[in-house]
Amino acid sequence: MIIIQKVERRRGVSAALVYPFMRSLMESPFPAPGKIIKVKTFLPGAGNEVIELRRPTDSRLEHVDFDSLFSCLSVRQVIRVFASLLLERRVIFVADKLSTLSGCMHAVVALLYPFSWQHTFIPVLPGSMLDIVCCPTPFLVGLLSSSLPKLKELPVEEALMVDLGTDRFIRQMDDEASLLPRKLQAALEQALEQRNDIISQDSDSESDEEYNSLNSLVSEAFIRFFLETIGHYSLFIAQNERGERIFQRETFRKSVASKSIRRFLGVFMESQMFAGFIQDRELRKNRAKGLFEQRVDQYLEELPDTEQSGVNKFLKGLGSKMKFLHKKS
Repeated sequence: MIIIQKVERRRGVSAALVYPFMRSLMESPFPAPGKIIKVKTFLPGAGNEVIELRRPTDSRLEHVDFDSLFSCLSVRQVIRVFASLLLERRVIFVADKLSTLSGCMHAVVALLYPFSWQHTFIPVLPGSMLDIVCCPTPFLVGLLSSSLPKLKELPVEEALMVDLGTDRFIRQMDDEASLLPRKLQAALEQALEQRNDIISQDSDSESDEEYNSLNSLVSEAFIRFFLETIGHYSLFIAQNERGERIFQRETFRKSVASKSIRRFLGVFMESQMFAGFIQDRELRKNRAKGLFEQRVDQYLEELPDTEQSGVNKFLKGLGSKMKFLHKKS
């Protein structure tokens, strides 16, 4: 994100300034997780400049800046975009700057963890390739605002068009607010609205660590959403007589007590995202457990505690996790 901003600044003065800056960057050593490198550059009118670049400790969020996403979109809009992506719809982001498009596109895809977007993903779609948005298959693409007039003339099928500059939907399908289970959506929204309060309660650290705390909190909030919906999936992977690991789909879905979550799973389980996730788990045997599998183990240990439910349970689980993360840091 910082690099793109620096490139845009230099390009605004002269395109010839971009190459020496990128060369200085490429000649710098790649930092270890959590470490900082300093890049020395020169900018006419500003003189010599030293840029500090920190590599995040968690490489999963290495190129992610949730702050830029929430600077452009309200929590409610972010959740509606998230819901549309979960159901693999067509989504178009529109912004004035390359850095805004790139930052928000990578951030919204990171919200899907532990799932991966399986379809067309183009952070900045060139105007010459605008016809791609007429494709009937799912996609997530970013467009500069200068392409908006031409976009409105194209026969685009049903799609969610998001204006990052005004925090509004240019076009929508009008059901985005009702795609997720209602109580979980309310809990997710409340956790994200309170993100700054949660961070300030548990941390008095410097700005870089607060930035990492924001990324961690946002990521953990969405992980908690997935734990509440599919966190019990591992209980329904069984071995057949040939020793193959098989996921018991219908038994898994019917085991959920909540009707709204069962209804959501009925749609989400048909996505390529879910199919890829389950296929990967069926093929796994003794691989090291990733972050989500660790959270699943913790979640399954919590299941006997049925005193909390809905929003309170969601926030309690997230709050416990954030306190743990702050103790680690």
